[in-house]
Amino acid sequence: MHAVVVYESMYGNTHRVADAIGAGLGGAYRVDVVPVERADAHLLADADLIVVGGPTHAHGMSRAGSRQAAVAKAEEPGSELTLDPDAEGPGLRDWFDALPSLRARAAAFDTRVDLPPVVTGRAAKGIGRRLRRHGLALVAEPESFLVTKQGDLEPDEVSRAREWGRELAGV
Repeated sequence: MHAVVVYESMYGNTHRVADAIGAGLGGAYRVDVVPVERADAHLLADADLIVVGGPTHAHGMSRAGSRQAAVAKAEEPGSELTLDPDAEGPGLRDWFDALPSLRARAAAFDTRVDLPPVVTGRAAKGIGRRLRRHGLALVAEPESFLVTKQGDLEPDEVSRAREWGRELAGV
């Protein structure tokens, strides 16, 4: 069986979560963990499970403007933020716009600041809706992985992501 974990990441947190989910899935699946720009129709065509995640920007999935603002923030003098190597590639919104209908199981995740969802929003909900619109069947509720206000993953989030991957593998 084949699983593909697709991620959009600006500062590396979502990338780390995607890698951990992939590691959790690895006991049951052959797994590809790829940035959104490498998740083409050919790669997804034989996937049994597609897991998609991205950062939460302004209460939902990133937009071109919020992605540009994130790049600019990392480039500010004195910034301790480091851009993920694929940060300046396409975002999930563009990817979804070009995605064909698929038939597979799917799951959605996001990273967001560790505050109540009513304050931060949750990109995973929008990702889940878009996955369903493309013919994919969600096998789990959308999941959030938390980031500190300083921009680092909260302790144990990588372990929690790996465990979530194991749970998805058992579905």
